[in-house]
Amino acid sequence: MGVWNQIYDPMGNIWLSALVAAVPIIFFIVALTVFKMKGYVAGFLSVAVAACVALFFYKMPFLKVVGTGFYGVLAGLWPVASIVLAAIFLYKLTVKTGKFDIIKNSIATITEDQRLQVLLVAFSFGAFLEGAAGFGAPVAITAVILIGLGFKPVYAAGLCLVANIAGGSYGAMGIPVTTPATLTDLSGLEVASRTSFVIPVISLIIAFLLVYLIDGFKGMRQTWPAILVCGGSFAITQFIVLNTLGAVLVDIISALVSLVALALFLRVWKPKEIYRLEAKEELKQAKQGIKKESYSLGQIAFAWLPFVLLTIMVILFSLKPFKALFAADGPLNSLVFSFPIKGVHNMILRQPPVVPEETPYAAVFNLDLFSSTTTAILIAGILTILIYRIKGSIIKDAAVETVKELYIPIVTICSVLAFAYICNYSGMSSTLGLAFASTGSIFPLFAPILGWIGVFLTGSVVNSGSLFAPLQAVTANQIGILPEAMVAANVMGGAMAKMISPQSVAVAAAAVGLAGKENELFKFTIKISVILLVIVGIINWALY
Repeated sequence: MGVWNQIYDPMGNIWLSALVAAVPIIFFIVALTVFKMKGYVAGFLSVAVAACVALFFYKMPFLKVVGTGFYGVLAGLWPVASIVLAAIFLYKLTVKTGKFDIIKNSIATITEDQRLQVLLVAFSFGAFLEGAAGFGAPVAITAVILIGLGFKPVYAAGLCLVANIAGGSYGAMGIPVTTPATLTDLSGLEVASRTSFVIPVISLIIAFLLVYLIDGFKGMRQTWPAILVCGGSFAITQFIVLNTLGAVLVDIISALVSLVALALFLRVWKPKEIYRLEAKEELKQAKQGIKKESYSLGQIAFAWLPFVLLTIMVILFSLKPFKALFAADGPLNSLVFSFPIKGVHNMILRQPPVVPEETPYAAVFNLDLFSSTTTAILIAGILTILIYRIKGSIIKDAAVETVKELYIPIVTICSVLAFAYICNYSGMSSTLGLAFASTGSIFPLFAPILGWIGVFLTGSVVNSGSLFAPLQAVTANQIGILPEAMVAANVMGGAMAKMISPQSVAVAAAAVGLAGKENELFKFTIKISVILLVIVGIINWALY
């Protein structure tokens, strides 16, 4: 197979071409929301639609379409699906050993109010995990904790997807900011600083929104002091860290500050009314004389050990010195197994102005068995097995249950990644980017939309930055705006799409046992995502 040059305006009019490029995205959204298809069905059909558009409008060679789709499937298996498998397996070990009951109880001792539990678990702890691990692990882990605390699956997953916006802009160790900054030769600190004008405000809004989604305005009135303490401390810390240290540790530091601040505040304050989704059942138990168990500090610490180990391992695996060991020039690089996708790797050429000059599009599947987030979580699982002395039969049951429950969700994840990769490698994504870039002086209003589209297609703020940051920087220079501002806009807009990305929705559905019901989650988050995107766009336009 020969080299193929991407084309970005197959219809001879960039907006008409953009309409054609949007067909697979529109189809996927309609399939989930209007026709209420199961996630894997919508994914498979979207792959077919994207392939047809790539073949007949973009003239992408058939074997390259197939190769690109196959690459997407591989990316869906590793690291995305593997992270979910590892995280859910670890969770099941805590359930089967009875330790998760103690974890639930320990959270309840801080507050029995489920509105505030969401702030502790989904908002603060979720942001901490986002800063340490990213790539779907925060949503998967916090969603199963909420289910254990009594939340219904759709609410648990939906709330965690919404909460993930607070830390989603900065991901694992700030790479959603540092990667596009490096690609465009900009200062990572300056790009991070530009996001501080908007994201802390959004974070505070998210804290209030989470309580509203559970208990409406009544819940917000009853708990606003706690929301302000949690969301306010998080937002203020975000702003300070982004303007001093940058994006690398912003999620971890902000999450820890808000966790500690809220936990301490709840020792001296509590709402007048304790909100419980299962209040009637608890009242019935109280009448029957059923009492909740109390646990010692040592028992609680021992129960939390798997998640402490997980946090330590994913932070260790995310540190620069550790990653440097497995980098291209690192001493352990031979332990990263690379598989170039035949006929695709460097056989597709990206063209200006999407990139500064004609550039081969790499397509290499890296199987980093010894340095991935999946491996970090598995090591935490192995240590848990050894420390808890878990029997082989329990390990087997947990593993079998995990695979059985996640089989269909993994198929969904692979299908949506195949759909996304075809859109990216065919040039459809770039067509949409160029259309918005052609808006001239009002480009700052639309710049976040590029990031939003990029995350919808790739499931990652990092990948969205890799896809659109160069275009953002080029357009900014052309219209006389600081390129750092528009790269930051790409990051911020992308974060607003994390809750609706097919990959994220599939991961969340998998975590809470909603395989085949991804449409329910998508309907839960789509309106929120669009509203927040509009807010970010308007603020960005007002600033620049």
